Amino acid sequence: SSGINAEYGYELGVQIVEVCLATRPINGGLITMEELCLRLEKSSGKTRKDIRSDDINRAIAKLAVLGDGFTVVKVGKQQLVQSVPGELSMDHTTALDVAAKHGGQLTVEELERLGWPDLRIRSTLDNLLEQSMVWVDEVNSTYWVPALFK
Repeated sequence: SSGINAEYGYELGVQIVEVCLATRPINGGLITMEELCLRLEKSSGKTRKDIRSDDINRAIAKLAVLGDGFTVVKVGKQQLVQSVPGELSMDHTTALDVAAKHGGQLTVEELERLGWPDLRIRSTLDNLLEQSMVWVDEVNSTYWVPALFK
């Protein structure tokens, strides 16, 4: 690969880290590929329209050598960039999938419809809450995934 491509990949990697760190207090370290692209285009000074998800995927693959923390997770038809250490289990991904189908909203009832026992539901939701990937609306017993708000 040429120096220009390597330089671009490095620069993009730094920008991805900056955007993910800046948005982490809001989204718990999960951001849609679409939102990340938009934020990267805005942050690059001149409004770039050439940032594609495969560029981001390549840059994230390079960031992986720095250790735990940056991965791309498929949720339904969307790609989410996870910028916090720790792997999402199949249960986490399934719960996020359900939320994606409901504009970022998740309820215990929706997980019960999957045939999950109460302990599995609690454990999954508690873990996502601990990681700040979901917020809870205790009044309506609803969980929200900030990265998937519509």
